[in-house]
Amino acid sequence: MNVIKTLMKCIREYKLQTILSPLFIALEVLIEVMIPFVTAQLIDCIEAQSEISVIAKYGGVLVLLAVLSLTCGALSGHFCAVASSGFAKNLRHDLFYKVQSYSFSNIDKFSTSSLVTRLTTDVTNVQNSFMMIIRTAIRSPMMLAFSVIMTMRISKKLTLIFLTAVPFLIIGVTFMLKKVLPLFRSIFKKYDALNNSVQENISGIRAVKSFVREDYEKQKFAKASDDVCDNFTKAEKLMALASPLVQMAIYVVMLLICYIGAKLIITSNNTELTVGGLSSVMTYGMQVLMSLMMFTMIFVMITMSMASANRIVEVLNEESSIQNPENPVMQVKDGSVKFDNVSFSYSSKAERKTLENISLEIKSGETVGIIGATGSSKTSLIQLISRLYDVNEGSVSVGGIDVRKYDVKILRDAVSVVLQKNILFSGTVSENLCWGNKDATDEEIRRACVLAQADEFVSAMPDGYNTMIERGGTNVSGGQKQRLCIARALLKKPKILILDDSTSAVDTKTDALIRKAFRDEIPDTTKIIIAQRISSVQDADKIIVLDNGTINGFGTHDELIQTNEIYREVFETQTKAGDFDD
Repeated sequence: MNVIKTLMKCIREYKLQTILSPLFIALEVLIEVMIPFVTAQLIDCIEAQSEISVIAKYGGVLVLLAVLSLTCGALSGHFCAVASSGFAKNLRHDLFYKVQSYSFSNIDKFSTSSLVTRLTTDVTNVQNSFMMIIRTAIRSPMMLAFSVIMTMRISKKLTLIFLTAVPFLIIGVTFMLKKVLPLFRSIFKKYDALNNSVQENISGIRAVKSFVREDYEKQKFAKASDDVCDNFTKAEKLMALASPLVQMAIYVVMLLICYIGAKLIITSNNTELTVGGLSSVMTYGMQVLMSLMMFTMIFVMITMSMASANRIVEVLNEESSIQNPENPVMQVKDGSVKFDNVSFSYSSKAERKTLENISLEIKSGETVGIIGATGSSKTSLIQLISRLYDVNEGSVSVGGIDVRKYDVKILRDAVSVVLQKNILFSGTVSENLCWGNKDATDEEIRRACVLAQADEFVSAMPDGYNTMIERGGTNVSGGQKQRLCIARALLKKPKILILDDSTSAVDTKTDALIRKAFRDEIPDTTKIIIAQRISSVQDADKIIVLDNGTINGFGTHDELIQTNEIYREVFETQTKAGDFDD
């Protein structure tokens, strides 16, 4: 019930169409049930050689009923299409907006491929079921009930014939559904694996081509595709039994009705049953059994979509692990940062903490470097500042206030992060840069690019700042992409600027120019620089050396050379390799 209640909220502005569709379906059923009854009267009149005016009257009524049935059916179809399409639109809207509100830990809980499946295949399944419910699911039971009532008015004996077929059909369908339902539940997990295979292959196509691993990727995709195919084949084979089962029941019942009905007409001399009555009973019997068949298919469809509905509701009911406090702080005073005995892990089940007992203080306007081996949790540390994750123990403060007390949007607006993996979107250079500040002027955009050492190559592009960036920034180099992302971060005019190894693809000379621009142009902004090259952080006010999630060293370049073995070893290695400016 909670699943249905949650999904019903997505109907919203399409409530009227959702009500009108079954209403017109009900009218259509009532009219269709009347047609065989009037037809029986017409046949009896023709057989009795009644006056042409009487025959014409019944004929006119039949035409009128047919037109009304067609009109009600068309209107019902129209409202059903609008309601189901609108319901699916709202469902996708709510899912997408919900995902946008998630924290990183929520995203980690659902894989990307699974979220894509839920937004596409699962929504389509639920949409189809919704359409069936407000249209066919109303029509079938009503047709079944009214047809039985009308048949009983004509002949109770013949009614018993097709009513005896109903229990056999119900038993057969119930047995089939018990076998099919578990298969459909497993199919959607296979879909996730299939989508994951496609996503990994397309996003990493350059690596696939470089290592000539196309055959391996084809085999991986074929395996995931075969798994989906095998499960669907098993389910469809079982579902296919429904049609011959119902068809057999229909033909057996029709045969019995024809035989027993003809015998009643002859033996009673049209007193117990007329030819027109037999014709109506046959029509009603067909309607009853076809309604039962449709009801079976609806039940199968709804059963299949319940797995999809549960997966959708899982996403809709998932609450972001990062929420605004009741009375959030709406202003960040300055760029000072303080870690007070912080411990953090991505999962409560993790055997080892990602960060442990981190305590440090960064004054506003300082430049702080962070260096350490791969996997030393450098990125994990800076993600706590903008509250992309919450700490497990201790606290992180910005501007003297715990980050958990800020409005999340206000906090993140005050912190610009240039991520390790740089992302550019399809659009012009200016449009990409305006992600940092949508109201930025052309002069502000150019100024940010000058600071990030990007103005020179952007100006040399065919259309300058109006040059189109292809999806993912594939038409610019890695170093150019990094500099554009730095310029985008600067446009936010943040109190804290974090560069997460964001100059790794930039030559040392350009790297030095970027750092000089930071010192001269944004002295009041706190700058935190994660780097692999010591040359990128040696001029920093303080340098943090991380090792396995703990602070191994903290001080200036000269201090660490004297006191920290890890830092000294990295410095000597890079000096020998010539990775320093003269």
